[in-house]
Amino acid sequence: MRLSDLRGRHVAVWGAGREGRAAVTAIAAHGPAGLVVVDDSANFLTLPWDGPLAAAAPLVTGEEGFERLAAADVVVRSPGVPNTHPWMVELRRRSVPVTQGSALWMADHADRTVGVTGSKGKSTTSSLISHLLTAMDRPNVFGGNIGVPLLDLPEAELYVLELSSYQCSDLTDSPRVAVVTALFPEHLDAHGGEREYYRDKLNLIAHAPHAVVVNGADPRLAAELGDRAAVRAGSPDTTHVATGPDGTQWFHLRDTPLFPRAVLPLVGRHNEGNLCVALAVLDALGVDVVARRDSLAVAVAEFQGLAHRLTEIADPSGLTFVDDTLATSPYAAMHAIDAYEGRPLTVIVGGADRGLDYSPLRAHLTGREITVIGVPDSGPRIVEALSGLPSVRTELADDLVAAVGLSRKLTPAGGVVLLSPAAPSYGRFRNFEHRSEVFAQAVADTAR
Repeated sequence: MRLSDLRGRHVAVWGAGREGRAAVTAIAAHGPAGLVVVDDSANFLTLPWDGPLAAAAPLVTGEEGFERLAAADVVVRSPGVPNTHPWMVELRRRSVPVTQGSALWMADHADRTVGVTGSKGKSTTSSLISHLLTAMDRPNVFGGNIGVPLLDLPEAELYVLELSSYQCSDLTDSPRVAVVTALFPEHLDAHGGEREYYRDKLNLIAHAPHAVVVNGADPRLAAELGDRAAVRAGSPDTTHVATGPDGTQWFHLRDTPLFPRAVLPLVGRHNEGNLCVALAVLDALGVDVVARRDSLAVAVAEFQGLAHRLTEIADPSGLTFVDDTLATSPYAAMHAIDAYEGRPLTVIVGGADRGLDYSPLRAHLTGREITVIGVPDSGPRIVEALSGLPSVRTELADDLVAAVGLSRKLTPAGGVVLLSPAAPSYGRFRNFEHRSEVFAQAVADTAR
């Protein structure tokens, strides 16, 4: 289904946040017979619905919202609306067509798009791809789950998109190059289970992409792909890290050394894998990675990394505060913790409680000396999951600001305070950016 297919039809947009606003603007321009917006989760964090948006589509809240959705010819849901929502279940039962802005956009732009998803690494990898393509004289527009809704993107010859599992689930077209960085259990409450989550995530590659690039070192991803044709970055037959001509670790394309691992400014082994995937994507797009390896090395060295992803905050105390608010699962937090191995570490965890299993985090921290501070809502449950580990000190704080203050008292000089929540931001923050802002402000306010 394309945006143009909505002309003359009655459309209901479900969700009044960033994605919903973009959908209303785009759909209104195509002349629907009727357009309404439904918000079933309005609260004190909800932005006002006024001006041109209100003129284009009235906002309906409360129980009346379902009747407006059920009466529509097409429902365009925001990514935050889970598959398990009772209204979604009933709409499917009634055979009401449901799609998303991402699916509408992809139908018109798939052949010009690199789409990146994954349970971990999709933000950094998509940003790396966009940055390196620009350095290789391949201008592109970067957007998606990273902050700019697809329906707000300008026209361009090439797009690089970060796509969440929610955005992937309704796609009926795959991007030209479909990229998957990792798979582990995430967002199970929204998808209905681990199997459903993997299905929705891998829907990105289900509609005849020209090329599929994956992280070949991820065991769950390998199991789900089976023998499907794909470029498996990290393997010797594509981009990988191995001993180079000077005896140190280098990035390679097959047998050819490209540049030293030390060129990449990002910490952690997982970021080596992210760059391997990015380089494999450039190779799939026809960039001569070997011939341009010197220019690529310069571009890699200049890569700044993403805000909210292992972003270090300067502090006069000598402590290193690290914003990793994008780490919304225990597996992501485990990668972040590993990046600071060898330094005294306090990690702040907790956020929206989706009922995730935190036993993998417990196993990962067994035998490791670390301080863990839990904040609402899931923080107490995470702390409980770590109880009894002799080298893990656990504390609880009333909120993120209090946790920052407590971390200053508990973290030894020269140590690291890591916000890696292992949980999403919603419920107590508008979005992950808001949580990040609160963390940074708390660091500034408590500095001596």
